[in-house]
Amino acid sequence: MDDKKALAIRKAGQIREVIDEKKELRKLRKEGEQPYYRKAQYHETDQMGIIHHTNYVNWLEEARTDYFEKIGCSYAQLENEGIMSPVVSIQVKYKTPVRYGDVVRIHVAMTKYTGLKLGLHYEILNEVTGEICAEAVSEHCFLDASGKILSLKKARPALDALIRENM
Repeated sequence: MDDKKALAIRKAGQIREVIDEKKELRKLRKEGEQPYYRKAQYHETDQMGIIHHTNYVNWLEEARTDYFEKIGCSYAQLENEGIMSPVVSIQVKYKTPVRYGDVVRIHVAMTKYTGLKLGLHYEILNEVTGEICAEAVSEHCFLDASGKILSLKKARPALDALIRENM
């Protein structure tokens, strides 16, 4: 097989993967979902005039806490009950720069929940153009006040049920 044909086959496969990924993302969005909106601030920009990459992780945290408030399970409530939910891993793919003054819409969807671990997917879109600016995934666990792994299913069945019904 010549190089041109191999390259064409590889590109076609990549395009199919992107299309399949976008279909899956649309399935994750629930009807009636309320995304999180944020206006990019001047102090978040870098020398190139775009939002510095580290700020996206802060935005994800803002969107995640907003998401949990909307489903009736605020982080403040969790912490008052002695439950912490630290980030175990996070991955961000940057696609299109966000600039000062841009408004972004952040969609959050639960992708995995076991009672011990929680997986979330994020999509950051430019509100005006609709372009995807970044996509991210994060994984979290649950800890009690002493820092030990906590099974919500066993320790807080009502909270476990609330999270499961919002999957």
